[in-house]
Amino acid sequence: MGYDHADPEYAGTLHHVELSTADLPSSLGFWNWFLAELGYEVKNDWEGGRSWIRGPTYIVLKQADEGHPFNRHESGLNHLAFHAKSREQVDQLTESIRKRDGSTVLYEEQHPYAGGYYALYCEDPEGVKVELVGPE
Repeated sequence: MGYDHADPEYAGTLHHVELSTADLPSSLGFWNWFLAELGYEVKNDWEGGRSWIRGPTYIVLKQADEGHPFNRHESGLNHLAFHAKSREQVDQLTESIRKRDGSTVLYEEQHPYAGGYYALYCEDPEGVKVELVGPE
């Protein structure tokens, strides 16, 4: 599970993303489920946060120090997009999102082609937009 941080094979790829949340328990429920579906494994656990890893990339979720509401329409992060292994995975996770509390499928009227390609667009409990892009 360990990767050399200086390995030139991964030059230019995403190393990690760190997200802060005002509601850690709700956000953990979403990200534990979603990242496990994509093949991520828990990397570290501590009071106030957790990280998951897949290959050389990891994602961190931590309790925010201050409770400022997230707004993807303002400066900062707009969304995270992940590759899906199949269109079936996109469909399966879409149905799961519809059944989960605290997460929402976005652009239902245009789903699954809201961005012009086959994908799931959803929001986590904090309102972070997450995209799962299916193969052509």
